[in-house]
Amino acid sequence: LDASVDVWSYFYAHLMSLWLNRFYIYTSAALGISIWICFQFITLKIKKQDEKSRQKLTQLKVTEDVLVNGYTGPKAMKVYVAGVKIFYGSQTGTAKGFATVLAEAILSLNLPAEIINMRDYDPDDCLAEEATSKNICVFLVATYTDGQPTENAAWFCKWLEEAANDFRFGKTYLKGMRYAVFGLGNSVYVDHYNTVGKNLDKWLWMLSASRVMTRAEGDCNVTKSKHGSIEADFGAWKAKFLARLQALCKGEREPCSGNCKKGKCKSKGKQSKEGSDHEQRMSEQENNEVEELFETTSEEELGSEEDGSHNSVIDVEDLGKMMGHMKKAKKEREVEEETGRTGPFQQSIGKNEERERREMITPSLRDALTKQGYKLIGSHSGVKLCRWTKSMLRGRGGCYKHTFYGIESHRCMETTPSLACANKCVFCWRHHTNPVGTEWRWKMDQPEMILREAIENHQSLIKQFKGVPGVRVDRFEEGLVVKHCALSLVGEPIMYPEINTFIKLLHCHKISSFLVTNAQFPVEIRNLEPVTQLYVSVDASTKESLKKIDRPLFKDFWQRFLDSLKALAKKEKRDIYRL
Repeated sequence: LDASVDVWSYFYAHLMSLWLNRFYIYTSAALGISIWICFQFITLKIKKQDEKSRQKLTQLKVTEDVLVNGYTGPKAMKVYVAGVKIFYGSQTGTAKGFATVLAEAILSLNLPAEIINMRDYDPDDCLAEEATSKNICVFLVATYTDGQPTENAAWFCKWLEEAANDFRFGKTYLKGMRYAVFGLGNSVYVDHYNTVGKNLDKWLWMLSASRVMTRAEGDCNVTKSKHGSIEADFGAWKAKFLARLQALCKGEREPCSGNCKKGKCKSKGKQSKEGSDHEQRMSEQENNEVEELFETTSEEELGSEEDGSHNSVIDVEDLGKMMGHMKKAKKEREVEEETGRTGPFQQSIGKNEERERREMITPSLRDALTKQGYKLIGSHSGVKLCRWTKSMLRGRGGCYKHTFYGIESHRCMETTPSLACANKCVFCWRHHTNPVGTEWRWKMDQPEMILREAIENHQSLIKQFKGVPGVRVDRFEEGLVVKHCALSLVGEPIMYPEINTFIKLLHCHKISSFLVTNAQFPVEIRNLEPVTQLYVSVDASTKESLKKIDRPLFKDFWQRFLDSLKALAKKEKRDIYRL
């Protein structure tokens, strides 16, 4: 008992001592915890600083490694302009000299500049890349004799014109590409003053490329030059371009054109495009550049290659022009119908009756087709190069006939003995200004003359590719010898009264024949001499849809359609229902 009392007294004394000194104990504990928290905070901060240092060192090391290996490292600032490519088309060296001067000025701004001879540039391979390269493309182009491009720019301009009017490239083929055009010309030649620069600017715009500034023109005629000489004209343009280039490098948008209400832009995001488009339309109106819309190309190409229109999409401003041309063509057709209708298909026509018939190709249509690249033959035939012919001349792929049948596209002639058609299809790319009719009611040329001139004109078109970049010499030589004929250029070739004689002539010259026809001439299909391959287009599956889609001229179009398909089945030759 005494022992237990002593133990209790001992613990009690210590507990009372702790209780009496509790203030000092709490203070010590709080101080310790505070010191521990401060220590942890400092340690964490040091670790974060070390991690940031390591990241900076790692980024620096990666950048150095990348630069050593020849690649562009990450940029601290966004790049708006990667460089400037200066294309020149020059005959006497003036444009080339301007290109050198401009390149030196650009280099002084610490921007890379490249001078390119348009003869050495392959637009088919390289031009589309400019849409994503962040480069500015400058075109210094001179106009040569009769408004033609210079020799070193001829192929570039020809390719660009065809691309702008060929639906396969699409309206947005060069979207994202930025460019500026300076044309060199002489206003003494009023009819052809700076036409190359105007056309180049128009074709790039049609492919959705964006102007960084309005097209400018230099005039060799000192009495008409705005600044006294072509050198002064270029100097003034160069100063504006360099100022615009510096603004683009900073990411600045093009300033307002001043045509908005109270000087304020309604849409800042679109002001650059709207301003440049407005300037283009104004310049086109000033130069009275009238675009003519006519039939343009073949069933094989399915698109307008060289006419002045921008596919089938037309600005509201141009509707008046288009309607004027269509009304003019319609009146010509009405006159033809009143004076030229003589009856059903005839295989022979009397001399007196032949004199009274009109030519199928009216003067306005002849001018338009010639401008679009057609080689017209007589009064109702034509020939033109298919884009696949051009492709294969350059060692590239051919059309489906090459894939399916081994036919070489560069040795294929695309022609037609009849530019007229019996349908007005809604998907027609010719704007329905081509001749139409349900019977042959025009003057008729002899098949021997048509074939002879078709081959001569085809060879003439092939010869234009001599020396063009990428064209293979062996295929160029082979292309001069026609081995195949696609009767599918435009119109309805089976309407030609002497189509059988024409086909026999082709086969006598050892030229294979591929004939395309709409399903509206069953009698002619039955009477047709054997061709290498016969196609009948099937555009719809019911009477109602065929009427809406093909808009045929025949009242009994559906029965003709069915009879044509039955006639094709009985030919027992190589034939195709083409959907």
